[in-house]
Amino acid sequence: MSRAIDALSELTASLDWDGLPAGVQRLTRLVLLDTLGVILGGSMQPEVVRLRVGLSAGAGSGATVLGTGWPSNDPGRAAFLNGVAGRAIEMCETHATVSCQAAIQMVPGALAVAEHAGGNGRALLEALVAGYDVAIRLGAATRRRPQAHPLGQAGMLGAIAAGARLRGLDAAGIGTAIRIGGNLMVTAGYGNVVAGATTLNAVGGMSAMAAITAPELVLAGFTAQDDAIEQTMTELLSVGFDPAPVFDGLGTRWEIEQVLFRLRACCNPIYPALDALGDALAALRPGPGDVERIEVETYDFAAGLGVRNPPGHFGARYSLPHAAAALVVNGHLGYASFTDAAVRDPVIAGLRQRVSVVEDPAMTARLPSSKPARVTLVLKDGRRDVRSVDDDRRAGADLDEAPVRAKYRELAGLVLTDEAVAEVEALVDRCERWPSMAPLLDALRRGGRAACA
Repeated sequence: MSRAIDALSELTASLDWDGLPAGVQRLTRLVLLDTLGVILGGSMQPEVVRLRVGLSAGAGSGATVLGTGWPSNDPGRAAFLNGVAGRAIEMCETHATVSCQAAIQMVPGALAVAEHAGGNGRALLEALVAGYDVAIRLGAATRRRPQAHPLGQAGMLGAIAAGARLRGLDAAGIGTAIRIGGNLMVTAGYGNVVAGATTLNAVGGMSAMAAITAPELVLAGFTAQDDAIEQTMTELLSVGFDPAPVFDGLGTRWEIEQVLFRLRACCNPIYPALDALGDALAALRPGPGDVERIEVETYDFAAGLGVRNPPGHFGARYSLPHAAAALVVNGHLGYASFTDAAVRDPVIAGLRQRVSVVEDPAMTARLPSSKPARVTLVLKDGRRDVRSVDDDRRAGADLDEAPVRAKYRELAGLVLTDEAVAEVEALVDRCERWPSMAPLLDALRRGGRAACA
């Protein structure tokens, strides 16, 4: 028998909202709010809009697709579309120590299950806390292949656990659903990110769809082998599975407490270099025309993201030269710095050519305990500033909710009126009182900009 999966299934089935620390409850609401904003912002990407139209032909009903028009769709398709949207702009959360992006793989499926099955807000939050623990603990237990992106793996299993809890399965049923997930997981390659291949975002949608599919398979009588996860993680998708992290603090330490919110619309590995560049820019205060060059030294993976001419908005999110140039030109790295228009901006494009990125083997040797970077900013007047950062500054820092909420308001405001943005935020802050998903969905439909035009 798989003790690890049994223990996670028992936790998922028995978790009670009232028994959670207040800090965990606060963070869970904030993760839900942040993820809703990211889904809404991503729903406006052109490829997501076209996909929504294409997949709506002949669709059923039962769950809501978040975005212009708020179409009803069958739950699996709605979860898939919302998952793809949430991955489209590279602003979903992550975890301080485990590469997973759990929430964006869980929330779309959990919302669809809750809407279709009549779950209330309290049940939704309980499922998210439990699913997050499943995803992160299994992610920590797994040794992924170096080029395997974490989407569609441990995060998918967390999504399935959340969906199974909301679907009303007991611990045994949840365990079976997770084990079935061992046969549903997918592997997306990191090569997609450098190529700007947006197909990577479909994997987030597949995780969301699995949150619908796996519980239904259990209810239909499908079965799975007891060691399905261990086999998948050691012989098929990954190269090792150590169950010890699953049991470390299980039921007393909640993994959602180590969430890292992404305030920049770009990938996590380049954050340390951008922190260092921000320090240098604050010291010298140059305009874009004052910059002679920007030299970046960092660890191996981040050094591989030195593409100077990304093919579009998605590739730009994995381009350290683009992010550096956009930070100089725009003064921020929010949503607007990674649109196709920003990629085409001649000032940003010109400055990208003056950014060099190289690996420092000594920095690579410090992985995984830290992810360092050093940036040298050289100006045309001869001034220069060198800044070093030992690690991503978000790790271990006290959480400031204000910028997370500001990010939600910016992204949700692409789809909702200002009044609706505020109404949804207030609703999420009291999510455990929802009798169903109707309060949220009614507010979204009433407040859509297209509906008010």
